[in-house]
Amino acid sequence: MTPKQPVEKPAHLNIRDIPRETLYRLKMAAAVERKTVKDLVLELIQSKLEELERKGLLPKGK
Repeated sequence: MTPKQPVEKPAHLNIRDIPRETLYRLKMAAAVERKTVKDLVLELIQSKLEELERKGLLPKGK
């Protein structure tokens, strides 16, 4: 039997003071792509992190 890998608990992030227009556009973009705002934001964050890793500005993630 293999040992169980520890399950990583999700973290929480609250973002305040987002301009209403930006939030509206974010919601519209998520709707156009048929994604939740959370999924779209995670995709955008991951894309930016990968870009910084490729440029050598961040260490490679998992």
